[in-house]
Amino acid sequence: MKSTVSSKGQITLPAALREKLGLGTGTAVRFELRGGGVLVRKGAGGVHPVDQVFGRLKLAKPVDELLDEMRGPRPVPTRRSRSRRKR
Repeated sequence: MKSTVSSKGQITLPAALREKLGLGTGTAVRFELRGGGVLVRKGAGGVHPVDQVFGRLKLAKPVDELLDEMRGPRPVPTRRSRSRRKR
């Protein structure tokens, strides 16, 4: 498989390669120089600590309700009337 570098320095990975490696839109890749060539690896390296725990917290109430309990109720938005411009 081969590809050509564009004027912007971009390349297109062949579809068969993307499918085999599970590379979809937005998948991070890492480039490593190896013996006169480049190795492309799936993933950008370490996983961010927040990503490791995302979705694991089970809450008894919705977040907005918990925040209202901690901060107090949010003020009710008031509707501003537009003043007419005099000509």
